[in-house]
Amino acid sequence: MKRWAQKYTGFLRNLRITYWLYNFFNRNRLQKNKKLYKSLGVEKTIWQSISHADIKKSSTDIPWMDTENITGESIRNHPSFNQFDKEIQEQLLLWPQRGYLIIPHFFVDRVDLIDAEIERLKVESKVDFNFTGKKIMDAWQNSDVINEAFRDKKLLSIFEFIFQKKVIPFQTINFFYGSEQKPHSDSIHMTTEPLGYLVAVWIALEDIHSNSGELFYYPGSHKLNYILSENYNTGNNNLIIGGHNYDNYERRIGKLIAEHGLQPVYFHPQKGDILIWHANLLHGGSTIQDPSLTRKSMVAHYYADGVLCYHEISQRPAIIKAIQ
Repeated sequence: MKRWAQKYTGFLRNLRITYWLYNFFNRNRLQKNKKLYKSLGVEKTIWQSISHADIKKSSTDIPWMDTENITGESIRNHPSFNQFDKEIQEQLLLWPQRGYLIIPHFFVDRVDLIDAEIERLKVESKVDFNFTGKKIMDAWQNSDVINEAFRDKKLLSIFEFIFQKKVIPFQTINFFYGSEQKPHSDSIHMTTEPLGYLVAVWIALEDIHSNSGELFYYPGSHKLNYILSENYNTGNNNLIIGGHNYDNYERRIGKLIAEHGLQPVYFHPQKGDILIWHANLLHGGSTIQDPSLTRKSMVAHYYADGVLCYHEISQRPAIIKAIQ
């Protein structure tokens, strides 16, 4: 059923019952949500649809580095700060203002192995592109090499410093070419309550060139209000997810960018460089101007432990399958 859900892009994909059935068959993985639902005032069963509007008792918890009183001094004085090398320390000090970190050569010794694994898995038909035709989802489930990179201890320690919570690996996405995805916040796809407890890492599996559909992002945009279902016309009802839900979301984000005069920064990393971004940092994939250029990359997403995890755009609870 999971493979069908990833590949199919027709009307059934918008039916709530499709997700209810999938959630019901995975209800053992959702049992932890019962306690969270009770504390957050969510009056639904764990296999039903869930959205931000269903949360009646919002948590006051805020990721440590999102708090208003965070300063460079408080970051430097944290007892865990000195575990990082100078390069990472300098990037962490910029996180509150920028909403992202760039760490050169972080995975330079492993990207060729990751790339080779993706090629092997495709040849063996163990992975394939999902309904977008551009994304290979969760290759970590079929590869020890990718799973080890997904759980890199040094990487997890950075996330845990930002959150001051344990981190749970959620998913990987591999790309051969640029996504050409319009600006968005990951929090519409992978949402948390309290908000902000999601982080992503983008790994360059090759040198990334101009005109390849390179990634772009908007520095500081993580500080803007989260755009959730109640902030635009979803077209949703009790039975379906609106057919133009995501189109309307993208238009709302475009309006937000124009209102604040945000300017994109284009990312041209070298092989092995990584970009870590905040849950609400606006980003996307630029238009591919040169179809002969690949943009091989791997993205991984991580939730903080102990928070409610769900998908606002499809209004379903997150089913976490990461192998421990």
